[in-house]
Amino acid sequence: MSEKKSQEVTIDNASLSSTLDDDRVLEEIGYVPSFKREFTNLATISFAFSIMGLCSSIATTFDTPLLLGGPASVTWCWILGASMCFTLGASIAEIVSAFPTCGGLYTASAQLCPKKHRAIVGWVVGWMNILGQVAGVSSTEFGLANMIWAAVVVAKDGDYTITAPKVVGVFIGLLVFHGLLNCLATRWLARLTAGFVFINLGTTVLIIIVLLATTPRSEMHAASYVFGSAGVVNQTGGWNTGIAFLFGLLSVQWTDYDATAHISEEVKRAAYAAPSAIFIAVIGTGLLGWLLNIVLVLCSGPLENLPGASANAFLEIMALRMGKPGALFLWSFVCLTAFFVVQTALQACSRTVYAFSRDHGLPDRGYFGQVSRWTTTPLRAIWVTTLVSILPGLLDLASPVAANAIFALTAMALDLSYIIPIFLRRYYRNHPEVNFKPGPFYMGDGVIGWAANVNCILWTLFVCVIFALPNYRPVTALNMNYASAITGGVVILSMVWYFAGGRNHYKGPQSNLKNAEKNHKLRAEDEMSDGLHQA
Repeated sequence: MSEKKSQEVTIDNASLSSTLDDDRVLEEIGYVPSFKREFTNLATISFAFSIMGLCSSIATTFDTPLLLGGPASVTWCWILGASMCFTLGASIAEIVSAFPTCGGLYTASAQLCPKKHRAIVGWVVGWMNILGQVAGVSSTEFGLANMIWAAVVVAKDGDYTITAPKVVGVFIGLLVFHGLLNCLATRWLARLTAGFVFINLGTTVLIIIVLLATTPRSEMHAASYVFGSAGVVNQTGGWNTGIAFLFGLLSVQWTDYDATAHISEEVKRAAYAAPSAIFIAVIGTGLLGWLLNIVLVLCSGPLENLPGASANAFLEIMALRMGKPGALFLWSFVCLTAFFVVQTALQACSRTVYAFSRDHGLPDRGYFGQVSRWTTTPLRAIWVTTLVSILPGLLDLASPVAANAIFALTAMALDLSYIIPIFLRRYYRNHPEVNFKPGPFYMGDGVIGWAANVNCILWTLFVCVIFALPNYRPVTALNMNYASAITGGVVILSMVWYFAGGRNHYKGPQSNLKNAEKNHKLRAEDEMSDGLHQA
């Protein structure tokens, strides 16, 4: 009995020591701890896997490479993009390890440049990151709504019409529900998140096994169709085959890598756990996702029959091979993984809004930069993020083109906001006002570190060019790609706003240690006064 108690005391002391170390690192950056650290290593890794989606991300993007560049584009663009994303994920993890704050790369960007540039850099990166995350939450939830209705179409054997009000109605209901779930205390969020990774990976593996088991060998495509020239099918209407093939990269350029950074103030051993989770999730998603893509193409049947009545090739392939009941059963778990993506994305985005408001980046006088006493979570930031995320979906009722234009902001805005701090860390490495103190996850200043950083910057710029191209030619108002215009507009408007009035209230990331000490003294004086009155 005494040995058991001794073990419990040892564990508690180790946990307390870890928390104190995390809080010390946070205070060195300039912030007082505001959240309870409840996310364990498992919960943090699960969070990182969930934000990338894996099978649900493939389910919502599989049509793009398949119908633009052909089956071989699906196969090769995934592993090519995943390899490049590995260098981006590693570079982000390196910075997150050094700056484990809920501001993520927004806070890091401002810290990695000279003082005279910190305000404008923090402002632009902050707005790009926030609006990219909001668009990501909205587009993923909208995709989930469409996935649910696609299942209804398959269940009705194609005899069902999906309308915009039906999709938007489900979209709003799901977002409100996610808002309510995010109001839970950190302890319950951590426990809920810990199980996500098993459903995510388990569903992916199960789909791979069942597809291979239910597809006759005689109906599987040849290797030349999956990997070779027979699988290169240009259906863009005007682009050359090379560009059509590269459109497959649109399905693999995962977003919100730094989402795990935004919960780092709620993570135990954050400087270790947060970057490690990002690193592991990028590798795992890349390799397992590649295998899933190969199997889907292998078992896909005639290309001319896709994407089918449900407008979702992934689901149609499952229904073709597994039968309707089996496909719908597994599809429910794919939808569940998409549900997890939005849950984690909304949590990450709300923490970014909280951090930006805390630094007076929003014109709210810090209103959304407050933590609730009941849940120790930023409830105000959660609900403003939820409500703003509803707006792009509502646009679909008036103009699907306008809604898609907002959704297109996600990948380009987020990826550009990621490479800015990576570039600044290298460009100002010898500047006297920039003190980059590496965290436990560090690739060094040798060949490996430089190669990863330079590669991810150049790759991201290249992919952004692909993101900006219209998918089909000739280009019309309906098929125009507005991603570059929207992203450029965000940068220009944020800079205009900054010089017009934002610089009056935003001075870059601001330490709140003095305010915390002041509040602590006031509380101590109040307690002493109450004690004297009682005496």
